[in-house]
Amino acid sequence: MKVLVAGDWHSDLHEAEVCKSLRRLGHEAVEFRWFHHFQFDTARPHSPDALNKRFQNKYIIGPLIAAINREFIDKVRRHRPELIFVYRGTHLWAETLQRVRDEFPNCRLVGYNNDDPFSPAQPRYVWRHFLAGVPVYDLVLAYRHANLEELRRAGARKVDLMRSWYVPDRNHPVELTEDDKKIYACDVVFVGHFEPDQRLEYLEAIVDRGYSLRLFGPSKYWQKSLERSALLSHLAPVRMVWGEDYNKALCGAKVVLCFLSKLNRDSYTRRCFEIPAARALMLSEFSPDLASLYEKGVEVDFFGTKEELLERVDFYVRQESVRADVAAAGHAKVRAAGHDIDSRISKMLETATCGH
Repeated sequence: MKVLVAGDWHSDLHEAEVCKSLRRLGHEAVEFRWFHHFQFDTARPHSPDALNKRFQNKYIIGPLIAAINREFIDKVRRHRPELIFVYRGTHLWAETLQRVRDEFPNCRLVGYNNDDPFSPAQPRYVWRHFLAGVPVYDLVLAYRHANLEELRRAGARKVDLMRSWYVPDRNHPVELTEDDKKIYACDVVFVGHFEPDQRLEYLEAIVDRGYSLRLFGPSKYWQKSLERSALLSHLAPVRMVWGEDYNKALCGAKVVLCFLSKLNRDSYTRRCFEIPAARALMLSEFSPDLASLYEKGVEVDFFGTKEELLERVDFYVRQESVRADVAAAGHAKVRAAGHDIDSRISKMLETATCGH
């Protein structure tokens, strides 16, 4: 099958991995990107060109957006795909999608969005084109259960759940060298972004308890909060970790924390698959959804309060054999349960083409 994968493509974690998966599964993947339209000279971030491009990308309006939509239609006409997979289609107009439907009625249109366009915390202007296009897609895939009914109410013809995934080539156990241990070894690690929820307070409690903590994530979101924290200021500036460094950050810790985004109303997150895939012990904020995926205290563990968090950290830091057993069971579970990207893409194709 020929599949066109369209998206922002600002990183190699999302659309690029979908294309790789399609090719591994024996399909032809055609790429359509729009991030390059908004690139500018980073040495001149306040130049008229940079400000203009940032404005158009943020508010999704202007000649660059029109160019993206023209190019998308041209790409479809040239390649005539059997299925189009749009990853977070914020920049495609509903009329563009409808034109594709009209010209290529046998091509299946699939939309997927890992963010929560219905969250009260999300700005409406970001999602107006995506939401207008929902009724045009043959299938809209939701990242979380909460969005399924919301997408139906928005006019979706067909909806299904497609959770995030881990990528076996990226997410796997690693052995740390002595030099690696100087950078990554610790009692507890958190890899992720800052949100104004309880996570800062909980991280402070871990350090106040005397445990060594490492923190990795987008520096610009963490910096101000860390500077104001007497217990965590020594961790600034934090940095992102990618590839093998990400695996080392997970495998270097005795306990790997996972917090759930309140902005996106998450009941799980991508790291809930990546952490066990690295055979690291995941201690996650509890949700009934996550509890349906993993057995508590056997494959991963959960906390609901600060006191529960500290109790579980106390236990696992001291119990090396139990820690190893739980991490190994989580690793076995995530592999056996089909949480890898190829399993997700296979199911997406089956759902999209069923009855067609």
